[in-house]
Amino acid sequence: MKNLRWILLICAAFLAVSCSNQPQGDTEDTAEQVEHDHSTTTSSGSSLSPRKAAMANVGDVHVHIDYSSPSVRGRVIWGGLVAYDNVWVSGAHSATSMDFSKDVLVNGQPVPAGKYAFFTIPGKEKWTVILNKNYEQHLADDYDPAEDVLRFEVVPTVLDEQVESLTYQVLPSLGGAGAISLSWDKLAIVIPIKEAT
Repeated sequence: MKNLRWILLICAAFLAVSCSNQPQGDTEDTAEQVEHDHSTTTSSGSSLSPRKAAMANVGDVHVHIDYSSPSVRGRVIWGGLVAYDNVWVSGAHSATSMDFSKDVLVNGQPVPAGKYAFFTIPGKEKWTVILNKNYEQHLADDYDPAEDVLRFEVVPTVLDEQVESLTYQVLPSLGGAGAISLSWDKLAIVIPIKEAT
């Protein structure tokens, strides 16, 4: 029993140190801040749009997504906080990035190995998905369509349950295939990916 207490105390100390080293971010994600971030923190120092990562191997390709994750917090997201028919960073703060360790097919289109900015243009019925060469930019402030690697449309799925915080997932399946998903509020989009052969 004493050993269990010591293990729990060590785990609690480790978590406290880990949490204190998290990056800082927004206190308020208004429509202006999703499109034009003004980095601040809550009075406790915690971020309301923390930096997160999603990663997995799809076949032999390591896929790594780095993004900021704003929360719903009772707000209207689609057509409200995130305007329809405008380029959106698909997160908050700096541009969301996707890094592929090897050449990959994204929605059937070839994408060379490398790191890209991930943008979307949410619409009421369809979204445009964009991979752009300039991954080091502040939101969509410096977005230039001339640097797009690819663009395609997807139809969002309506979810039964709300996803409070913007969430990306890399979802491997069999045969070197998989998908990237973005879900937030009551919508999700899924992007098929496959290792290039």
